[in-house]
Amino acid sequence: MIRKIIKPLGLGLLLVHLSLPLLAQDSLMTILQGELQRSFEALKKAPVPAYYIDYRVDDVEHAQLKTSFGSLVRSGSDKSRVLVSRVKVGTYQFDNTHPLSIDDMDDFRGGSGPSDLTYENNPVAVRMALWSTTQSEYKQALRGFKAARQAKERITSQPPSTTDDFSQEQPTTYYEPPQPSLASRFETAVWTEKLKKYSALFLKNTDLLEGDVSLQFTSQRKYFLTTENTHIVQNNTSAYIYVNSSVRATDGDIIPLHISYYAVTPAGFPSDEKIMSDIEKMIATLEKLKTAPLAEPYSGPAILLAPAAGVFFHEIFGHRVEGHRMKKEYDGHTFKAKINEYVLPKTLQVYFDPTLSEIDGKPLNGGFKYDDEGIKSQRVTVVDKGMLKTFLMSRTPLENLSHSNGHGRASLGMEPVSRQSNLIVETTKGVSMDELRKMLVKECKRQGKPYGYLFRDVVGGFTITDRYNPNAFNIFPTVVYRIYADGRADELVRGVDLIGTPLAMFAEIQATGNDRDTFIGFCGAESGYVPVSAASPSLFVRRIETQKKPKQHQEATLLARPGTIQPHP
Repeated sequence: MIRKIIKPLGLGLLLVHLSLPLLAQDSLMTILQGELQRSFEALKKAPVPAYYIDYRVDDVEHAQLKTSFGSLVRSGSDKSRVLVSRVKVGTYQFDNTHPLSIDDMDDFRGGSGPSDLTYENNPVAVRMALWSTTQSEYKQALRGFKAARQAKERITSQPPSTTDDFSQEQPTTYYEPPQPSLASRFETAVWTEKLKKYSALFLKNTDLLEGDVSLQFTSQRKYFLTTENTHIVQNNTSAYIYVNSSVRATDGDIIPLHISYYAVTPAGFPSDEKIMSDIEKMIATLEKLKTAPLAEPYSGPAILLAPAAGVFFHEIFGHRVEGHRMKKEYDGHTFKAKINEYVLPKTLQVYFDPTLSEIDGKPLNGGFKYDDEGIKSQRVTVVDKGMLKTFLMSRTPLENLSHSNGHGRASLGMEPVSRQSNLIVETTKGVSMDELRKMLVKECKRQGKPYGYLFRDVVGGFTITDRYNPNAFNIFPTVVYRIYADGRADELVRGVDLIGTPLAMFAEIQATGNDRDTFIGFCGAESGYVPVSAASPSLFVRRIETQKKPKQHQEATLLARPGTIQPHP
């Protein structure tokens, strides 16, 4: 039985009525609002007026620890404030972000980039940074608007676009009071000892080249305000533990493995026993990988266990439903003309839901209350019973999709575009893992293959969506087994990368499991790295293609690794 826990992340409708007096008490918001009004009053009277300005400030505290083989390597903390602004020139219908052809594109289409903002609420210092940034953004916007207007006047062979460049949305007010300081919520000494204990486990095996465990705890307070009268102040925290180790194979190749854990705060991490058990299993797998055979390129049936399937959907599907890509001439537009057409098996539903904080009892890191354009987060069903219904939308409209659905996202100091959040894949016809294995063996025999593949763990992947390069994907498995059609035991192999093209791969999905698991990670794209989750059942695919993984060969060591290292007391 699949248990779905839905926990809304915000109480926006309740807090709206309480926000205005609280906003007035926030000294940074008061300074931001004053400078925003002053700048807008001046720039909307310019010969080429601005019609929109926003300020986004990320007030961030980090705590970091790193240990290796039982000893502390790094301990530190820092604070910063990062400002990014957008100034729009023209109108909602046609502005400086109007899509250009490849021939007309130039470097100035982007903004002037992020600025460091003083950490103290000194009105003069803060306003100086805002003044400088706003001027730079206006100049960039003015150059972009002139280029867009010139391109429009030059190209008369195409009908004018009927799609606006920026959507008109209802203003929002939302306020959360300040969080306690990060230092008051993070026990550095306690977690130092925990991480030293975790990484000391790697001392047991002298074949390992690295044995690192690190922790990062981040507290973030996000300010966003616009000349449309949107005012949002929201908080979030995130904590990650990363475990990294590697071993040298018999042929000299370096084989890494990774484990990561996510929680809202360090208190939410699994128990010491769970983490240490996982590390012990990692060490045992590395020992097997040291002598595992190197796989050859392959085409044939495979099973992707649930975490690997989540990355599979994120890469080959998720990026191709990010709406802003449909406006770019250079994008491949895989699904642009496929609304209300079947793109996946009819048993599958795919939705993105940033309002979820956990699923099946596991925390999700792709959630937020309001996106980075001030739009309230919402669940978006992209595929219903195999049929494509919509795209993930920022405030960049598309034909028949004129409004954002709360997926305009960006990392620190970047400009938001439509991005994925928590991707959830559900099936109406899941089968057991035993059934999936039987299907794979049957298909191996039908294709004349001695074995198929089972992808257990992956570390990530990438995809190419533009039309000037092969429209392909590459997923990086770390633990892969051969399942033999003649019934002999599964065999661990190494050196496998999963590759392919999206439309061909969608057609090969034959069945889904009745399980579900979640991959937690960070996704990099035009607007930087944003946290994302992907929850999926396991998949049986009739035909996949693999290639050899690049070798990480290093020269043999001249000295034997010390075998008697003891953790520092």
